[in-house]
Order: sequence, then structure tokens, then C-alpha cells
Amino acid sequence: MKLHSLTLGSLVLSLCLVSHAQDSGFRPIFNGKDLTGWYGLNPHSVVKLEGEKKAEALKKMRDEFAKDWKVENGELVNDGHGPYATTEEEFGDIEFLIEYKTVAGADSGIYLRGAPQVQIWDKSQVFDPAKPTRRPHLGSGGLFNNTPDTPGRDPLVVADKPMGEWNSFRIRQIGARTWVWLNDKLVVDGNVMENYYDRTKPLPAKGPIMLQTHGGEIRWRNLKVREIGAEEAKKILAEANAKK
Repeated sequence: MKLHSLTLGSLVLSLCLVSHAQDSGFRPIFNGKDLTGWYGLNPHSVVKLEGEKKAEALKKMRDEFAKDWKVENGELVNDGHGPYATTEEEFGDIEFLIEYKTVAGADSGIYLRGAPQVQIWDKSQVFDPAKPTRRPHLGSGGLFNNTPDTPGRDPLVVADKPMGEWNSFRIRQIGARTWVWLNDKLVVDGNVMENYYDRTKPLPAKGPIMLQTHGGEIRWRNLKVREIGAEEAKKILAEANAKK
């Protein structure tokens, strides 16, 4: 009995140490209490606007943000409508942790540096031959707004948990290159995220993180970021290049 208790205690301690090591250097970007540090923006709706019309649209989205977003049980919750949740802070090279849970028929995503996106699908959706570039059955985590059939656009493996369960992303962004782990499985391996707004240019050096709204309830929690310094970024890129 004592041996069993010691073994169980050692296991719990080991798991706690692993969790602490994985979270080392990360800081929260959502306080779990309110919408502080976030505002509403749908970049697609204002990309062609200028002057007063653009200013009015931006103000309207900020004003409407709290109508479609709320905090519940420490989770950031969206009803499937309204502007995207956007960080006031802008980020460059980072590692980003986030968990999500959504509903059947989901179609959402995470924008990095304000650009789309690490895709979230309902993997049970049936492939539609009439829309050959939409491949929800291949799972979430791919860089959906990249050019179809380019590396990273579709995930390497299907790693989604059953609908209604929490999924966890670990996302690393260095320059224009993106790594995505979904539920601890590598689904994007250092592929370039294209600049959706101008594919002739790389991603901006910095930009906000955005959580997309797209027709179905989605919940987010445990949002944490770790900045990646120049030396670490250089080392990661060198190791990635050596593997090719």
C-alpha cells in the first residue's frame, strides 16, 4: 500500500515537473476574467476602406466586441458571430499555447501577425468535390490560406480529438515559417505562411493574434505566449534547414 502511494506520488510529481517545464517562459495573454487586452476586428471587412469610412467601421467593431464575446468559467467564448478577438499587443517571433473546444460544423482559425491562418475544422465533415480545396476531413492545424497543395496547407496527420473535447495547439512562428502541434502531434513542420493580403511579400515582422469567428460557438482557454529571441530563432532555423 505504501509502495503504491509512493509510486502514485512520484508519477504526479513527474507530471507536474513536465508541465512546469513545458510552460517555462510563457506568460498569459488572456486573464480569464474579462476582455482586457483584446478588441474586436475583422480585417477582411476593412481592407478596402479608407479614411472616415474605415475609422467608423473600426470603431463599430470595437463597440460590438462584447456583444458576441464573453468570459465564462475562465474561458473566452464566442457565439459564432461578430468581429474577431484581437490582441492589443503585437507579436513577432513567438511560441504560442492555446486550447479550444467547438461544435459540429465548426470552421474557425487563429491568425498570426494579423494574417490567416492556422485552420480549425470539424474533421467529420464530408469532403465536397465541388470545393476541392476545402478538406476538413484532413483535420485541423494546416495553413489554410496558403496556396492549395503547397507544403503546410493541409496538416501532416489528423490529430483532432472528438467533437466537444478540448484540443490544444502549440504554435511556433519564426519569420514567415510556422510550426504547429495539435494535441502534441506535429501537423505543420516549419512551412512558410504566405502573406494572404500580398503574396509577393513575407508576413509582417509583427502583428496581433486573432481568434476567428465563423458561424458556431467556440471556446478558448489557457492562452500563453513566449517570445523567441534572435539567437534561439537562428538556432531553430538552422536545425530545421539541416533536416531538409
